[in-house]
Amino acid sequence: QLQLVESGGGLVQPGGSLRLSCVASGFDYYTYAIGWFRQAPGKEREGVLCIYTSGGTTTYAGSVKGRFTVSRDNAKNTVYLQMNSLKSEDSAVYYCGARRDNYCSSSAQMYDYWGQGTQVTVSS
Repeated sequence: QLQLVESGGGLVQPGGSLRLSCVASGFDYYTYAIGWFRQAPGKEREGVLCIYTSGGTTTYAGSVKGRFTVSRDNAKNTVYLQMNSLKSEDSAVYYCGARRDNYCSSSAQMYDYWGQGTQVTVSS
């Protein structure tokens, strides 16, 4: 069964850190680009970062540059989103999406599979 499962979200104070995980199963994960998106209440799903099969990355959200990084461990079918120096405006549900053909895009419509999301709340 094809599946993406995010975890690692939670409540953190401003300036804190979280590491999200996206575990894939049921498909050839290592041939897919993986994108991290987030969606705050009342807003559209926003592309944050994407990682290619090679480990190369693309950042879509300018506000996370220098604070968020993405990495993947193909042996574990897992992609990580390391989030540092968190701000209140980073609060959202974070999703990972998988796109075949090793194609990264900032558009959520371009992804083939999605996880259920994990909530990140940054608040004092």
